[in-house]
Amino acid sequence: MSDRVFRLLERHQKLDEALRLAQRRRLADPFEIIRLKKLKLAIKDRMARLLHRPRPT
Repeated sequence: MSDRVFRLLERHQKLDEALRLAQRRRLADPFEIIRLKKLKLAIKDRMARLLHRPRPT
């Protein structure tokens, strides 16, 4: 696993935790939840592109 993918994975996990905390709040901000979900999905897409691109030979 490359260093770049590892950093993205760490960020994805931190966003996942922030999302869980935001959803547990009594007065959860729906816009904050949507923002966190979009960021998490964007990072997941970037990781997928990095992992599935052809490697130079």
